[in-house]
Amino acid sequence: MERTLKLTVAYDGTAFHGFQRQANALSVQQVLEERLAKIFGHPVKVAGAGRTDAGVHALAQVVSLRTTGSIPTGKVAQAARSVLPDDIVVTAAEEVPLSFHARYSAVSKIYVYRLHMGAVPDPFLRNYAWHLAEEPDADAMHAAAQRTVGEHDFSAFRAAGGAPVSPVRTILAASCRRDGPLTEFSFWGTGFLYHMVRNLVGTLVDVGRGRISEDDFAAILASRDRNKAGITAPPQGLYLKEVLY
Repeated sequence: MERTLKLTVAYDGTAFHGFQRQANALSVQQVLEERLAKIFGHPVKVAGAGRTDAGVHALAQVVSLRTTGSIPTGKVAQAARSVLPDDIVVTAAEEVPLSFHARYSAVSKIYVYRLHMGAVPDPFLRNYAWHLAEEPDADAMHAAAQRTVGEHDFSAFRAAGGAPVSPVRTILAASCRRDGPLTEFSFWGTGFLYHMVRNLVGTLVDVGRGRISEDDFAAILASRDRNKAGITAPPQGLYLKEVLY
């Protein structure tokens, strides 16, 4: 009997060239498909809710798959830990309707991005945050981030090379909060463009450094011109935090 399973997966993206399977590089999807086939007893194809880039992490990526295997759903997460590498963990598994699809059934996603501030880099955070020697103003970045809330054309924060989709996206909430040596951005939206969060962060850091004002940031958003926005923040600070259905 065929079932559709929804798996919640956490992974450290450091060793992978993103989630999506690629011809000549190791991906999270490839490892999941190859290793999970061992517990289901047949080849599996997984669909991910988000196509995270090389070096990007996931606190709760969601994948869906169909299986005719006999393993009980309640034992999938534990069995997966016996076949997956230590940097990929299935944290939960549940049976869902056959029509469920991790990507197309999702209604919104939350991404977070972490900065590490300090004169001296922390070698233990080098793969998990963007290090900045001088601390940007978190309050200024938070205020500017509010300009992204609502429906906007995010062409100014869209990287070349992404899928040919509409640049209009809706951000439901955005924030920037300092917690000791770390500052964390959060973006909750119905959809995101290629490198959109990293490009937003790169430009918001310019606000935090006083290089541009909050109004300048809003003008960049309205311009729809990628050339006016800031740099693309490095991948290691980005995490897919949650997918909502």
